[in-house]
Amino acid sequence: MRFYWLTLGILGVWRVTHLLEAEDGPWDVVARTRRRLGQGILGRLFDCFYCLSLWVAVPFAWLLGESITERFLLWLALSGGAIVVERLTESRRTTAPPYWKEEDPDALLRKDASDARPDDSADGERRH
Repeated sequence: MRFYWLTLGILGVWRVTHLLEAEDGPWDVVARTRRRLGQGILGRLFDCFYCLSLWVAVPFAWLLGESITERFLLWLALSGGAIVVERLTESRRTTAPPYWKEEDPDALLRKDASDARPDDSADGERRH
């Protein structure tokens, strides 16, 4: 039964942290809150999943733990578990690689020695 509550706590901490850090929320409430916080200390806190997960884990650990020692260890475990879940799922959220189109597929990126002009110096700069 304890494993169930640990798993539930980790997923809960991940979900709330992810909502606050990366999502707009219903009616863009979370996004507007992040914008209002700006670049102050709270605004930067909402930009860092790792930092934010520590704070979100506090109430979860308090509710799920039975002693002070257990709550402290659970606090760190819940935050760490949420970070693991975030790392496992973040590759799905990365942006697509930039579109690349080669203008002339027959063009060379470098010139052969036979193509070099006599007025080109050895270091690639033109002499005047």
